[in-house]
Amino acid sequence: MRRGIAASALVASLALTATACGGSDSDSKSDGPVTITWWDTSNATNEAPTYQALIKQFEAANKDIKVKYVNVQFDQAQNKFDTAAGSKGAPDVLRSEVGWTPAFAKKGYFLPLDGTEALADKDKFKSNLITQAQFQGKTYGVPLVTDTLALVYNKALFKKAGITEAPKTWDELKADAAKIDAKENVYGYWGSTQAYYAQTFLYGEGTDTVDASAKKITVDSPAAKKAYGTWLSLFKGQGLHKADTTADAYAHIQDAFVSGKVAAIIQGPWEITNFYKGSAFKDKSNLGIATVPAGAAGKAGAPTGGHNLSVYAGSDKAHQDAALKFVGFMTSAKSQETIALKNSTLPTRDDAYTAQVKADPGIAGYQGVLAAAQPRPALPEYSSLWGPLDIELPKVAGGKESLDKGLSNAEVAIAKLVPDFSK
Repeated sequence: MRRGIAASALVASLALTATACGGSDSDSKSDGPVTITWWDTSNATNEAPTYQALIKQFEAANKDIKVKYVNVQFDQAQNKFDTAAGSKGAPDVLRSEVGWTPAFAKKGYFLPLDGTEALADKDKFKSNLITQAQFQGKTYGVPLVTDTLALVYNKALFKKAGITEAPKTWDELKADAAKIDAKENVYGYWGSTQAYYAQTFLYGEGTDTVDASAKKITVDSPAAKKAYGTWLSLFKGQGLHKADTTADAYAHIQDAFVSGKVAAIIQGPWEITNFYKGSAFKDKSNLGIATVPAGAAGKAGAPTGGHNLSVYAGSDKAHQDAALKFVGFMTSAKSQETIALKNSTLPTRDDAYTAQVKADPGIAGYQGVLAAAQPRPALPEYSSLWGPLDIELPKVAGGKESLDKGLSNAEVAIAKLVPDFSK
């Protein structure tokens, strides 16, 4: 999941002060409880309280283990862990975005979990999520939550405009946006300039930023240009909101949607609880969730996202054993059910989708679009490839440079990240 795209819009997370390295935690004594540190990268306001409550349950059942909880802001966590793991101060457990797993595994920062207590229920998890937690045949994370992007829409606004179902193509979305604007005088759609959200357009044309199997950069290919051309066209026209290239764009888009000022956006399930807090969705059944519209190639899909719990390879055996037990507890069916019911996030194992969990319309809706989600290739550098695009796409959408120039610049930058790939 590409969780935390909205990091700038989230409540500031707890400061990282005196975080302890698992193997050298000064709070641990040889004759007392082992204290492990967990860096949690979830939303500090909406999600963290649920995880903290589960920690208390774990500690009550395991008197010999204490868990030091640290909430780390998502957009800072990857670099902070990379720095800490390379020197000292790394946590025993990290809530790792799925895209980070192969990169940290390649560096030797994560402990292989196959055959450990943490992965005892391996067959219970969705197989594609286990595959996404692997690198070179070994599993380096236990899936905690999963997600993907979907077209979320205001059913009432669509109905008032005479629209009876969600658009299946981007052309249909444009037509619907115009109708909603004409009938209700509100925007029909507001798109994002962030690369992660634009990824859906690439999938719609059957392409990606790179072809990992062929070791080729494809971000400036004809198919990619067509995809980004469609993306760019959705910032201009009746009922289509212009591109917001400000630092707070994510918050602006989200706030407009939950207040009923825009009828549809592309968003992930990490915002379900915030949807329900908005005036437009006091009636939860008003929230429509559909697969992202298809591209000209007739394909539709979005990245498979989510978070794994990974164990730091640099901790000593006592801390690793405690961390493995903790990870097994947090990713159990019972814990995942609790997390889903409290946070409206999607479980990663089938036995956690209880009747009560599936009664949440947000979870049920996103569960329905997971089949169209596309796993990322096991390329350590893959998630970093969005960085150059996050620089270029806002310039393109804001009219500061052409699409050809932006993609050309991105290709040059990506080539430096994967120097063994051809253009």
